[in-house]
Amino acid sequence: MTTMRMERNAMGRLKVWDDDGISHEPVSAVRAFPVQAPEGSISLLGPDGHELAWIEHLSDLAPEQRALVEDELHQREFMPVIQRLVEVSTFATPSTWTVDTDRGRCQFVLKGEEDIRRLNRSTLLVLDSHGVQFMIRDPLGLDRHSRKLLDRFL
Repeated sequence: MTTMRMERNAMGRLKVWDDDGISHEPVSAVRAFPVQAPEGSISLLGPDGHELAWIEHLSDLAPEQRALVEDELHQREFMPVIQRLVEVSTFATPSTWTVDTDRGRCQFVLKGEEDIRRLNRSTLLVLDSHGVQFMIRDPLGLDRHSRKLLDRFL
């Protein structure tokens, strides 16, 4: 189990001490493979962007440390999962999509079909006009109406 020392500073930012006892803040946690391996391959980056530590698996950390790193990751990452396509304004792009996600209903603008990327056989990433990424974990698992709308763009 990894025994690096970490805590939140007075501003709520992650603070980490290296093996030499030198503190670094603010520290950012970044997943190397956020979709394919979300529980592992995490880098802790110092304020200069250089890697301070590598975490092979979150399970290697003590529970308190794991909670700090997971909280830091959640603050950094924002990738709602599309659960249902409610409607699209037009089948030409740009088009406005209304979707239900794991974070609630929202609307966004899809600039072009190229903003829908297949990550693997069962996962799509949809990039909106503001750069927010939405994930569709299993397009075939969507309801019939959602699949019909999505198929028009694929």
